[in-house]
Amino acid sequence: MGDNSVFYFWRDAEATKQFRSGVSLHSHTSQSRETLKFLALVGSRYSFMRRLMHRLEERSEANHGMRVDYGLSYWTPPLCPKLALELESAQIEKLGLAAMVSLTDHDNIQAWQTLQSSGAEEHSPVSVEWTVPYGAQAFHLGIHNLPETRAWEWMQILASYTAHPSARQLREILGALHAERDVLVVFNHPVWDLYRVGEALHLHLVDEFLLENKAWIHAIELNGLRNWRENRDSLRLAERWNMVPISGGDRHGLEPNANINLSNASCFVEFVHEIRCEKRSNILFMQQYAEPWKHRILRSAIDVVGHYPQFSPGTQRWDERVYHPDASGVPRSLAALWPSGIAPRAMRWGIALVQLMGRGAFSGSLRAAWSEANEVRRALDENNEQGFDTTLDPGMMSAGIDLTRTGVTGRPD
Repeated sequence: MGDNSVFYFWRDAEATKQFRSGVSLHSHTSQSRETLKFLALVGSRYSFMRRLMHRLEERSEANHGMRVDYGLSYWTPPLCPKLALELESAQIEKLGLAAMVSLTDHDNIQAWQTLQSSGAEEHSPVSVEWTVPYGAQAFHLGIHNLPETRAWEWMQILASYTAHPSARQLREILGALHAERDVLVVFNHPVWDLYRVGEALHLHLVDEFLLENKAWIHAIELNGLRNWRENRDSLRLAERWNMVPISGGDRHGLEPNANINLSNASCFVEFVHEIRCEKRSNILFMQQYAEPWKHRILRSAIDVVGHYPQFSPGTQRWDERVYHPDASGVPRSLAALWPSGIAPRAMRWGIALVQLMGRGAFSGSLRAAWSEANEVRRALDENNEQGFDTTLDPGMMSAGIDLTRTGVTGRPD
């Protein structure tokens, strides 16, 4: 196993000087269809949300003669592929590094096709975040740098498994992807129980999945949009399975990825070989990761429901970026489905409240309230008992960061 390091920008801004390139992995564009199934889960957990959703569901049935289907509904992030590519590239270039950006929308490569048609695809590999049903759970794999000449053929293969999963087919697909020497396969946010099957069952399925398929998975993601505790557990998972940790920002809004990989590769293929062959990964957590996690999630949500008059018509308002099947089953934006073209009053109030939470004194108060300092202290005490290095940057005690392994970290045997 090669050397694997994790740097924190707020502790070591000079870390970038020993590298040539910065690599942004796992971020989403307006071509990504993000499920709304989570709304049903939220409604089942919080009674006030359930009442609001029930009222809106009744209005939908009365006005349109159809029931709300969260499974077939989706929203799209605000940034088009070109703007997403520019956002990620700009953050890396400000560090004095050459930028490589791999955009991974859910189960489609339309972003790459859009960039290709505009002539901006030179430094953007063909990549996708593949939904992999597995037992009671579904995992997300980042498939980076598919061969361009066979990209659409590969997408048909991946979609076939997602629609009709089987253990044998999964092994065959992952084995074939591994045989593509320039393709990188990453297990995205492995510790996150995305579909809420229960922590114990989820972790059991993760271990079972890796037991069967580890040979074809090249890296375990430390996710820039997940909290510090979960990333610490992901790092431990990588160590336990003797696998390479790697960055993945998972950006959906306007904030660039909160972590990147540092590399001396001159192109994306060379970077893939660093991870796959040399087992060498250098991760840099950016300054924004030092913000309280809940505050960052709120900021991302505000980006999603924001109004952008400078964008192309049909993508400026949040209800133009949320889709639901019409009476014929054809996905249409909510803006097109509203009887008057205007969202119901209760929904407008809800969106306004979310936006208010991100402004001025209200935002500052929430940020202070959401500080995870006590959780950090408890975790550091636990890690002391287990023999971990717990060197701590005092300035980060209020930031909610996993500093159990600061500076250069994680050297799996």
